[in-house]
Amino acid sequence: MDKFDILRKYFGYSGFREGQEPLIDSILRGQDVLGIMPTGAGKSICYQVPALLLPGITLVISPLISLMKDQVQSLNQAGIHAAYINSSLSESQISKALRLASAGQYKIIYVAPERLETYEFLRFAMQSEISMLTVDEAHCISQWGQDFRPSYLKIVQFVRQLGKRPVISAFTATATENVKEDIVCVLGLHSPHVLVTGFDRKNLYFAVETSRRKDDYVLGYINEHDAESGIIYCATRKNVEKVYDRLLTEGVAVTKYHAGLGGEERRKNQEDFIYDKCPVMVATNAFGMGIDKSNVRYVIHYNMPQSLENYYQEAGRAGRDGERAECILLYSPQDVMINRFLLENKELNGDYTPEENAAVAQRDEERLRTMTYYCMTPECLREYILRYFGENGAGVCGNCGNCLREYETSDVTDAAVKIITGIMEVRQRYGVNVVAGMLAGEKRAKLKEYGVSAYDSFGSLEGMQETEIKQVIHQMMVENLLVATGDKYALLRVTDRAEEVLSGKRRVVLKTAKNPSGQKGKSGREKKGSAARKSDILNSRGLELFEQLRELRSRIAREENVPPYIIFTDKTLVDMCVKVPFSRADMMKVSGVGENKFARYGNRFLSAIEEYTGGIREKFYFGD
Repeated sequence: MDKFDILRKYFGYSGFREGQEPLIDSILRGQDVLGIMPTGAGKSICYQVPALLLPGITLVISPLISLMKDQVQSLNQAGIHAAYINSSLSESQISKALRLASAGQYKIIYVAPERLETYEFLRFAMQSEISMLTVDEAHCISQWGQDFRPSYLKIVQFVRQLGKRPVISAFTATATENVKEDIVCVLGLHSPHVLVTGFDRKNLYFAVETSRRKDDYVLGYINEHDAESGIIYCATRKNVEKVYDRLLTEGVAVTKYHAGLGGEERRKNQEDFIYDKCPVMVATNAFGMGIDKSNVRYVIHYNMPQSLENYYQEAGRAGRDGERAECILLYSPQDVMINRFLLENKELNGDYTPEENAAVAQRDEERLRTMTYYCMTPECLREYILRYFGENGAGVCGNCGNCLREYETSDVTDAAVKIITGIMEVRQRYGVNVVAGMLAGEKRAKLKEYGVSAYDSFGSLEGMQETEIKQVIHQMMVENLLVATGDKYALLRVTDRAEEVLSGKRRVVLKTAKNPSGQKGKSGREKKGSAARKSDILNSRGLELFEQLRELRSRIAREENVPPYIIFTDKTLVDMCVKVPFSRADMMKVSGVGENKFARYGNRFLSAIEEYTGGIREKFYFGD
């Protein structure tokens, strides 16, 4: 059996996605690999397929219990024997799992990094043939990653204690250049095959909205998407409770998740969401890492996250099945203040030196500033994200709120000259708020305290609102005419390029939205994108059949006590509606139907399709 047989038999796919095959081939040759691939690109296939072809056991280091449980359930459903070992199991259960693994029962074992240093597990590993060690969510090993976990540093020590070094494969969805270098160095990868397939999630629509009535926006959005599953992220527990109570009062099937809830309540609420009992989840960022729910159709951020890494990871929980999904951030200036407060009160890492903690604080401040700029930029949002991760996009994606919004341009060179002059006059000692207030001629107490009214620049832009002046300042920072210091004070500095503006050699042009508070088309069906929703693919009869199959899937999921998407994903159900299988041979051509899945569920779905169609093949989709 080769890699293609494995892919078809167990996973039900006819071919590999971009990047998967080269990484699999490298692993099978015994070469270390690092795969940086966007969420939904199929990273798990890159290590699960070779794990079944390698002679020994593959250990997968995974950061969260929920992720392990989900992956192991999926593998067992596909007919692959796998297990997980973590703190959710009793010691006797762990001993039994290790005993079965030693006897060759399991090819893939998921394990928490903390477990690596226990005597029992180390003894098992040293006595077993470990062919590959896979590090999932590999960015956790970098001190400069957004989810650094000191326990990940134990991986290297564990490998050194093994009699024979296994192939090491590492995977992550979000990694800046610094984090990528950290992963290679800290894990000690040997001449690795490093493959970056890109960070772009083409099926995701991005938008930033500045609605002052966030609760009304969220409720309206959910009502327009009442048949879909989504996550609402909030910065604080208080906001989670507030949004949850409002939605519950309005009759929404909603649940909640934050660290203030008891462990059992968190577990139940998470399962209610995963099993579609409550399709809407309101949560802090404590929820979601490793959640493999494939049919999340939207992620709304009620508050701005602290970094673009966090935002892209959290937003990326939408559309894991490759179908179109929406990622909407509800921004208000107060979000910046909330996040700065949270960062200033962040617990210091006891393992760091004072200098390292200071460097972390500066890095956090820079990330917050980058995130704030994302919320304010009139440019393509996808391009902004990709550029941050070191990748260049097309400049205009046609599938984000900014690209679909109408803008007007205005020449703000005169204002830019006065901004530069003002910053230089106060000897570059103040940040955006003070400079904008001074130029607008504001007389609030803080400005009086600083004595800015004594400067010639005071009131030089009194015809403009402070928010308008700040927009110009932001545009000047985007064009590198101004920069801000990396500390929490973010003092404005003038760059050498500013001289081009003062000398009249360069103009500054500002784009402003004609309709800043509304997005073009709320439904997402009017938006462009490479991925189509089922309503774009299936006609009315096809949608009816889809609902019939989805109801069958839900019944089976309840019978077997597994999440519905582990039976079949929405994408697989849509493909059934397109191909209308009437036989085993037909069903095996449906994407996502492998031999084990057909043996377990195929006949029930064939019966449902035959009952709906009367055995007569008809066209359930648009197009040729």
